[in-house]
Amino acid sequence: HSVMADGRKPFGRREVPTLALLHFVEKLNAFAALTDTARQAAVTLADRHHRTCHRGEDLISEGDKPRNVQLIIDGWACRYKILEDGRRQILAIFIPGDLCDLNVYILDRMDHSISAISPLTYVTIEQQEMEQFCDGNPQLARALWWESLVSASIQREWLVNAAQRTPMEAIAHLVCELYFRLRVVKLARKGEPIFFPLTQTDIADTLGLTQPHISRLLQMLNKHAKVAWRPRQLIVHDEDSLRHLAGFNPDYLHFRR
Repeated sequence: HSVMADGRKPFGRREVPTLALLHFVEKLNAFAALTDTARQAAVTLADRHHRTCHRGEDLISEGDKPRNVQLIIDGWACRYKILEDGRRQILAIFIPGDLCDLNVYILDRMDHSISAISPLTYVTIEQQEMEQFCDGNPQLARALWWESLVSASIQREWLVNAAQRTPMEAIAHLVCELYFRLRVVKLARKGEPIFFPLTQTDIADTLGLTQPHISRLLQMLNKHAKVAWRPRQLIVHDEDSLRHLAGFNPDYLHFRR
């Protein structure tokens, strides 16, 4: 059997534990307080046969016809585009509980690709099934629309990273955002190691910088904000300093307080 990036075996086709499904529920509940009925609907939506793939493998590629929505259960993925000369730009990062584009099946063909950043477990939800769940569960539909709007909000913040923030501010802001999102879905605790599978190349392709530049920035981040970065692992020792360095305001993530 294959092994996840943090050493765990991927779930079997009928072995997705309730805890993994709850990442999705926790995220939606952070957008809108879900009733017990809406929570159960979200679990039912996510609890289905799943697929696994290895790091670097595409879930769907540019030019493909999208027929369903991917929901990340375990592991990380990214949205990206490749230029003709092979350069890659990462456009979004998906963690457990994230949907890879809620309404992507409306398109005739993909204008980007989605790839696994780590060994990945995900489920696919067909268009008709997604629409039926939303029609029958208005509160769940509201939370899903909120999720879609927040994805657009994150894209706007990434544009500010690229256009206005210094490289040090941009990398600190990216780490803050991911750390905050992981805490919301109960995958990060203050001062404890978290699974963080981004390589220096991944971060470089996200921020539009070179890998040597990222290496120097990570050293500075550890010095000024006590952020310890290791292969597949991150520890934030001083969250306040990290947020100050990034000028991070989580309001754009629109999670309920």
